[in-house]
Amino acid sequence: MSDIIHRLPESVANQIAAGEVIQRPASALKELLENAVDAGASDIRVIIKDAGKTLIQVTDNGCGMTESDAMNCFERHATSKIRESRDLFAIRTLGFRGEALASIAAIAQVELKTRLTGEEMGTCVNIEGSKIIRQAPCQCSEGTSIAVKNLFFNVPARRNFLKSNTAEIRHLMDEFQRVALVNPQIAMHLFHNNKPLFQLSPANRKERIIAILGSQYKERLLPVEQVTQEVSIQGYIGKPEFAKKTRGDQFFFTNGRFIRHPYLHHAVESAMSDVLPRDTFPTYFLYIDIDPSMIDVNIHPTKTEVNFQDNQLIYAVLRSAVKQTLGKFSITPTLDFEVEQSFDIGKTREGQPIVNPFERKPSDYNPFSTPSHSSASHTGRTDSRGWEKIYEGIRSFPEDTAPKELSGSQEEEEEANTDSESQRFIAQFRGRYIVTHVKSGLVLINQQKAHQRVLYEKFLKRLEGNSEASQQELFPQNVSFNSNDSELIQELTPYLRKAGFNINQLGRNTFIINGTPSGSEKQDMQSILEGILETYKNNMNDPGLDQRMNLARAMAMRLSMKPGKFLEKQEMENLINELFSCNVTGIAPDGEKILVLLSMSDLEKMFK
Repeated sequence: MSDIIHRLPESVANQIAAGEVIQRPASALKELLENAVDAGASDIRVIIKDAGKTLIQVTDNGCGMTESDAMNCFERHATSKIRESRDLFAIRTLGFRGEALASIAAIAQVELKTRLTGEEMGTCVNIEGSKIIRQAPCQCSEGTSIAVKNLFFNVPARRNFLKSNTAEIRHLMDEFQRVALVNPQIAMHLFHNNKPLFQLSPANRKERIIAILGSQYKERLLPVEQVTQEVSIQGYIGKPEFAKKTRGDQFFFTNGRFIRHPYLHHAVESAMSDVLPRDTFPTYFLYIDIDPSMIDVNIHPTKTEVNFQDNQLIYAVLRSAVKQTLGKFSITPTLDFEVEQSFDIGKTREGQPIVNPFERKPSDYNPFSTPSHSSASHTGRTDSRGWEKIYEGIRSFPEDTAPKELSGSQEEEEEANTDSESQRFIAQFRGRYIVTHVKSGLVLINQQKAHQRVLYEKFLKRLEGNSEASQQELFPQNVSFNSNDSELIQELTPYLRKAGFNINQLGRNTFIINGTPSGSEKQDMQSILEGILETYKNNMNDPGLDQRMNLARAMAMRLSMKPGKFLEKQEMENLINELFSCNVTGIAPDGEKILVLLSMSDLEKMFK
């Protein structure tokens, strides 16, 4: 019997390794940027074409490479960062695994030009699918320039799995920003299809954050600093009042490397939980410096996940640092006045005296009697004005639905059970549910879910048409987003206009809202659009949703009425009529139930 185990060809092994390291154009950009930083560059230029599918070129003015280094850098496990296993526990550099260039060269057409500092001539190397096509001396600037062309040209299945250009460019911008935020001393430039997206000069950390995310961050950042014997934590958190409904402005950096760490994210959220508005996410840019021997950065191929030797210590120091900043700048918890309407306390009228609630009253004091100057005080009658507010939650019960005498005839009972509109039983329970009846029994309707279904089908119909009807704003609102969300807004602008948003771009990351969908007037459009974007991005992984359906769902979820809203009887009837006019009545856009039907037999069983 012949042997069945064979050693894989080097090119196939490299393609398998590429599947772990290079998942999309942004993965290649990350590796190239990290190599440029490790080379000691003070200026890095990135040129992208077709969202990285056609070209990713990174040029730096770093130390450059010799002719032999230019060849060896494409070998697997070839690196200048480590010599022996103990070096793994003292890593301060970025690209130490030695797989990045070999993986990229296995799935792309790569051209490398490099010249060592002080040398007159450089070296040019061309590689396609791990095969060296050409090596020759060349004239080039000091430093290194790597052009990655036609990514996944020999792995078409992988190329077909790439997202749209808009989605891929957002991932590319994410990687660029992460490297730029942790290396503010380096000038960095990003161009896409000859259009400049970022042109960043050397700066300090705060200036770099502002340059990337916008000038509005100048007044939104609070400094964080905590230095202990084990760890140093510095950076900035965002003021709670500017917290966004979208994720994205959360950055951890450890020893110059961007990381993801849910446990540390919880530390920041926990420290700010008392001051963050509901359904918002904290903003932070936190730089952690720690002894490399206390951290393992080699647990994931992309090196974005790390293990700390003492997670609890880092958690405690980080939470304390954020708490200290909030206390230093007098950021204290505020009361939440979003109370239910049934408990709303009216404002004091002008000229009305303020009464001390702790003042001792005489034993015969009646708090419901009218003031002494009223004629009612002499008759002993009490003033019932305002009592109807207490019964707001049940005022929708019509008088003719009061229980009838049990001794009534069968004909009277059948007449009472008719479903005519004039005698329809309809009520609201705790501002969340609508209770009504149909011929087959009792229906409980989740009013928020019902409204979401109504809005979803309404927006979906608008997005399929060509009209751009909106309610014009008396005072247009300006809104601003980070670079990624700005790109997404630009992509969605044609659909947003059809849905009722009259939106136009003012600057790179700034937009003006001149009109809004009907029903959303006088609302904070910054918060509304942030919520729509967050829901939209969360739904992007749902394969059953196209762009239109995703946006319609996101808008319906964010613009629907909130739990606790009390409705008039006519409003409830309108909502029920609109719901039963929808194509789908029982399921909300997110797949949850809208209504529950209790048949007459179900009700009778409950009393047995």
